[in-house]
Amino acid sequence: MAKVKVGDRVPSVTLYENTPANGVNLDELLKGKKVVIFAVPGAFTPGCSRTHLPGYIRDYDLLKKKGVDEIVCVSVNDPFVMHAWGEVNQVGNKIRMLADTTAELTKALGVELDATKGLGNIRSKRYSMIVEDGVIKAFNLEPDGGGLTCSLSNELLSLL
Repeated sequence: MAKVKVGDRVPSVTLYENTPANGVNLDELLKGKKVVIFAVPGAFTPGCSRTHLPGYIRDYDLLKKKGVDEIVCVSVNDPFVMHAWGEVNQVGNKIRMLADTTAELTKALGVELDATKGLGNIRSKRYSMIVEDGVIKAFNLEPDGGGLTCSLSNELLSLL
């Protein structure tokens, strides 16, 4: 069960984009914007690469038409991996690929996934959320943490 719920503020943490030197403060990123954030257990993993990320790329224009200012993908990975995964999937400027390097956001949200046997460390459960000016307006956490149902882009679109 997540520690956060609709109406809560997104925790103030720093994530990393492209390199460890490029910190992105979530408070600053979310201020005055409608942002879609979705999280995956790992870059380059099958479900994340075949279904989750491609859906948000495909639905980019639809999300923008619904008033979304930015789309953010988060994973407990290093920023180099997230950047490379974005390049391979040709996200361009559509999706910001942010690394939760120490799982700080993941832990603050209460969405840790013990993937030590398969992926080597704690990862994030799969989720999506709509955030307006830092406040969570919708939060979809996959019931088993890793499934591909309620956190997909088409499900999120129906809530906008």
